[in-house]
Amino acid sequence: MKVEEKLALDAFKTDKESHITINQEICRAKCKEKNCIVVCPGHLYSYNEENNEMVVEFAGCLECGTCKIACPEGAITWVYPKGDFGVQYRYG
Repeated sequence: MKVEEKLALDAFKTDKESHITINQEICRAKCKEKNCIVVCPGHLYSYNEENNEMVVEFAGCLECGTCKIACPEGAITWVYPKGDFGVQYRYG
């Protein structure tokens, strides 16, 4: 079974509030690489050119924290989802 097939089996219980926040001012002013787009294994980050801001679809977060580590400017604040929310791995 491929990794993508295993990940498709995961269940997500999504909170109304994101557990990931992006400081857009820091991101616009200092970050040129946009590492979060490249490193996120869930491919949840994108850049909205129209609004000139980073966007994260937190509902599919795999809770690895890679985005926070990969952001050299510290624009991303990441914490585990609260309570019963977040990912439930179903296959390994």
